[in-house]
Amino acid sequence: MEENTIDEKINEMGEDFFENPGDGLEKATFAAGCFWGIEEAFRQVKGVIATAVGYSGGHFERPTYEQVCTLNTGHAEAIRVIFDPNVVSYETLLSVFWKIHDPTTKDRQGPDVGKQYRSAIFYHNEEQKAAALASKEKLEKSGAFKNSIVTEIVPVSDFYMAEEYHQQYFEKKGFLQNVLKSLKK
Repeated sequence: MEENTIDEKINEMGEDFFENPGDGLEKATFAAGCFWGIEEAFRQVKGVIATAVGYSGGHFERPTYEQVCTLNTGHAEAIRVIFDPNVVSYETLLSVFWKIHDPTTKDRQGPDVGKQYRSAIFYHNEEQKAAALASKEKLEKSGAFKNSIVTEIVPVSDFYMAEEYHQQYFEKKGFLQNVLKSLKK
């Protein structure tokens, strides 16, 4: 697909594109702390067609950012990734996920503390579940982390897109260069 065609399709379909991308595309959903930096990291992966930040894993319908921050909705700040499996595998996305945050801290990433910042893989099918469990087990056995991995691997629940001002936040605010520098370390 050409980039213009993809952008036009996303604009035309809006939120529905992130639920039903079609055209042989697949979706993945992750939570790994504040969604701004996580989104930007995934946007840099070849084969990722589109990303959206939002809320998943909670029990409240259509929460706002302010409601999620109260910790009463149960949602995590999450990222929905639409990808072309002919270009990038789900396993590669899992590898990126593990590298861009600390999966050993419960309900915390850096200075951000609260259940909305938990580490989670929300799988969409049994293949994703198996791949997520296998990648977690491999990482645990590798000894890469001193502490145990606390990442939840759970079935995807409703994904509610965050407010527009959160979408591609780092790019909008000019922080993209800082993100790229940190990924090269």
